[in-house]
Amino acid sequence: MKTPRVLITPEAENVVTELKGRFGELMFHQSGGCCDGSQPMCFEKGEFKTGESDVFLGEISGCAFFMSRDQFEYWQHTQLTIDVTPGRGSSFSLEIPMGVRFITRSRMFSHEEAGNLVEVGSGIQAD
Repeated sequence: MKTPRVLITPEAENVVTELKGRFGELMFHQSGGCCDGSQPMCFEKGEFKTGESDVFLGEISGCAFFMSRDQFEYWQHTQLTIDVTPGRGSSFSLEIPMGVRFITRSRMFSHEEAGNLVEVGSGIQAD
């Protein structure tokens, strides 16, 4: 089994389930903006346009997870775990009105994991 690049905690998965009930299919993009800091942002599927400058890292809770290619150069050696914390973030992410925000926790891959990673894909989404 290949080592996933992105995971999700049960608490964050509960928030995703609630959001799916309200909005339908969702997607994530790891923000690298100066104002938001670097946080995972959740959108209705297709509401955030990805392209060749983005990388597809995998799926969490049935949601595609993307990151900018430039940011991936810094994070490629880490496994990301999407979690949730109380508080109001400063973004357009769907969970913000719920009084919580998604956060990214990361850890370096072990040597063994690094040799068995899931391949990344293009950020170009099929409609």
